[in-house]
Amino acid sequence: MRRLSLRLRLVAAGAAAVTLTIATASFGLAALFSAHVERRAVAELSVQLDQVLAGIERNGDGKLILSTTPADPRFQRPYGGLYWQISAEGRLMRSRSLWDVEIPLPPDDLKDGAEHIHALPGPANTALLVVERSVTLPARLGAASMRAAVAMDRAELTQARADFLRDLAPWSAGLAFVLVMAGWGQIAVGLRPLSDIRARIAALRAGRARRLGEELPRELLPLAAEVDALLDARETELARARTRAGDLAHGLKTPLQALLGEAGRLRAAGRPEAAAIEDIASAMRAHVERELARTRVAMKGPQARADVAQVVAGLIRVIRRTETGAARDWVTEIAPGLVLAAEPEDLAEALGALVENAARHARTRVLVRAQPGAEGTRISVIDDGPGIPPDRIATLIERGTRADLLGPGTGLGLAIAHDIAEALGGQLTLHPTEPGLEARLTLPAAP
Repeated sequence: MRRLSLRLRLVAAGAAAVTLTIATASFGLAALFSAHVERRAVAELSVQLDQVLAGIERNGDGKLILSTTPADPRFQRPYGGLYWQISAEGRLMRSRSLWDVEIPLPPDDLKDGAEHIHALPGPANTALLVVERSVTLPARLGAASMRAAVAMDRAELTQARADFLRDLAPWSAGLAFVLVMAGWGQIAVGLRPLSDIRARIAALRAGRARRLGEELPRELLPLAAEVDALLDARETELARARTRAGDLAHGLKTPLQALLGEAGRLRAAGRPEAAAIEDIASAMRAHVERELARTRVAMKGPQARADVAQVVAGLIRVIRRTETGAARDWVTEIAPGLVLAAEPEDLAEALGALVENAARHARTRVLVRAQPGAEGTRISVIDDGPGIPPDRIATLIERGTRADLLGPGTGLGLAIAHDIAEALGGQLTLHPTEPGLEARLTLPAAP
């Protein structure tokens, strides 16, 4: 149950409540209908009893007889469902429908003209609704006292109730369906602000918004305020973490640079241990730079934006001041308005490694191309150098692998670029060209 959606829980609870309510109301209506039908039946039996009593006469022998029987044919048909019975002067008179069965009236002390209603067994194991009346005959009939009863088979009342329930069932089901649908619509409208919250959180994650804001229902404002406060605290912590990362980079790079300087002086003095110290210090600096780059990218702020054209232009200006960069022809093909969801420094560090490698290995020309694609913005750095054998391309971005073992460098440039691309939600791939090599950096565009 905990994993069910709120919508499903509310709809299920509402449907159960509606079903229970409609069922209870249906049975309540059936009970009211039964009571009403029984009252009508008692009223009709009372009229039938009046007709029976109106037909009491004395024959030529002075015996009480029923000179006029009720008109309903069921009184004449054996076990027909309507019955009358009269007990007077020690004699029992009964309708033809009773055949040889007597209605077992309980002993009663009835006032003259008073009626009692009974539920008694009848012929053929039926249940009867009985109206009994105590009557004193007029003086012309001898002023005798008698008990008269008229009864009907309760199966008719039961059948009427069943018919009523059967007719009521489709209407009850239709009403339940309408109420459940109305409840579902009410729940959909009531939970719509949660969808708005989800959309706003998605906008926060994608960088299209900075805060949830206050344009929400009153019940959701405390949640929005807490989330916004959490975002404020996160941004503050990110800023502090980036500052600490910069301080750490400065604190580590300076001693390592000093260590490399000491190793250089030892090598100049002809000390053999200088080469080992330089190798160790260079490896330490490269690994520190890589880990700091990965940490900095992981702390990218939600509003990070990097203009591709500006970053590439800055890199080319810097590389042209180097000996290898000045000797190359630099060409850019960048679609206008390309903005990535990254800090400019991170994009510059990733592209810088690619541009530096291209400048080192190119013969005459380096092309930097950037254009939008289905998977994100694709930035390609293409040189016209000797290229790399296809079987070695997969190993170039591994830690410390270099294409040119004789040139300067630590071999971590491509690895750092690969780490930054992954941290930004993209990828770095290498593709052989004719001639040269294409380093393709695919990164998500800013919303």
